[in-house]
Amino acid sequence: MSAYLLVFVVGTFAGVISGVIGTGSSIILLPVLAFFFGPVAAVPIMAIAAVMANVARILAWWRVVDWKACAVYSLGGIPGAALGARTLLSLPESLINAALGGFFLVMIPLRHRMRARRFRLSLWQLGLAGAVIGYLTGLVLSTGPLSVPAFTAYGLSKGAFIATEAAGSLFLYLSKLTTFGSLDALPWAVVFKGALVGSSLMLGTFVGKAVMLHLSEPVFQRLLDALMLCSGLSLLWIALAR
Repeated sequence: MSAYLLVFVVGTFAGVISGVIGTGSSIILLPVLAFFFGPVAAVPIMAIAAVMANVARILAWWRVVDWKACAVYSLGGIPGAALGARTLLSLPESLINAALGGFFLVMIPLRHRMRARRFRLSLWQLGLAGAVIGYLTGLVLSTGPLSVPAFTAYGLSKGAFIATEAAGSLFLYLSKLTTFGSLDALPWAVVFKGALVGSSLMLGTFVGKAVMLHLSEPVFQRLLDALMLCSGLSLLWIALAR
């Protein structure tokens, strides 16, 4: 019971962070879920929770969703997520943890390099990015640090960015969950845990909306880097410990 309470508290905090900066919930929760439930179970649990969290972000910013960008992004992302999920379930647990940890660490300098070059994405390029990010979403659980520069490079910011990224991610995670279900990777215990985590994320999301507009860009970037660094190091530690 104490483990579930801790997961709920961490989930609420993660929901606040994701409500403020548009990402971060999976980065914060993944080490906790992997520690208590194992990395293989953590992935479908977080996928269920992510669906609920993205629904909350869409509801919070419904009026500013860019549905055209969402549709093009999802067109490539949905099959990519299904393919990535199938790849994930065939990998050993230690490799999953190491890959997740390494992914987050690599994204820190890569994300800043993308911002420094100030490149812009057209609508069709956003669709190609969706296919790549969709596959990585199926494979490594969370690609928020990569979808952030993709949608901002398309020209979205603040509420429009949070809402549109959430809408696109929602379809990717639904594709991932469908694949997990078809492969018998969603037992009722996993569904229950995912719903518990998801409810905490939804609560935190609406709290986070209240403070999002007061967050400066430098603080946003430092917070995102800190989340990726801590999560990446934690996952690598879990991989080595096992």
